[in-house]
Amino acid sequence: MIGFFEHQYLSYKKNHIKNLLALAKADGHMHPKEEALLYKIAKRYGLKDRQVRELSETEERFEVNVPDNHNDKMNLLYDLILMVYADEVVDQHEIEFCEDAVTRFGMKKELVGWLLQEFERGTPPPPEEWEEIKREAKANFVL
Repeated sequence: MIGFFEHQYLSYKKNHIKNLLALAKADGHMHPKEEALLYKIAKRYGLKDRQVRELSETEERFEVNVPDNHNDKMNLLYDLILMVYADEVVDQHEIEFCEDAVTRFGMKKELVGWLLQEFERGTPPPPEEWEEIKREAKANFVL
């Protein structure tokens, strides 16, 4: 039997994946590279392939689930930006999705453009640089 806190954490992880699925489908389809990244991120969160497959095969249209704190919001944005670049095509629908997400997070939508620039250097920022980016985002983009 799963305890309350384990259930809460599982729900948090699934919501994270649902947010990524919503973005991956924002342009009308999910590219194989986006799907591969989705499974990689899910594995990092300890989710099984079966759980991801169930989420991705549902006809449900996912809405953005807003994380509770700045750190979780920024970590979700990190994965969302990775997903934007996954298929090597930055689609306007994906950018608009991310802008809508940051607005729901209580942040300025300009954060998305700034993060895209940070990621455009070819690779995602390393962990120590990401921590600094999170601090700058909190100082400059939180409403």
